[in-house]
Amino acid sequence: MSKIADYQQSTTTGVIGTQNLDEIFSNTGNLYQSIVIIARRANQIANELKTELHFKLEDMRKITDEIDEITESREQIELSKKYEKLAHPTLIATSEFLDGNLEYKQLD
Repeated sequence: MSKIADYQQSTTTGVIGTQNLDEIFSNTGNLYQSIVIIARRANQIANELKTELHFKLEDMRKITDEIDEITESREQIELSKKYEKLAHPTLIATSEFLDGNLEYKQLD
């Protein structure tokens, strides 16, 4: 299954709202450390999605040598719409962190 499909199935809403800082603080005991963890995970998610999107678009470009431009455009538009409907990587990472689905280790 693709990363885009995985993140589409997540329960994260696409609405940006305020977060309870006590919840974020309680996971690590340090608010700034929690924010760094969330930010690094958000960067990982963004890179995964970007890589997958470029890979799929490149595959579509190879196929277009044999197919009409109109068909290619529809497929690219559908893929772009799926990507745009995803929640922002920061929201996904925050949700993973608060739900306890994010693994991290502290370096001393």
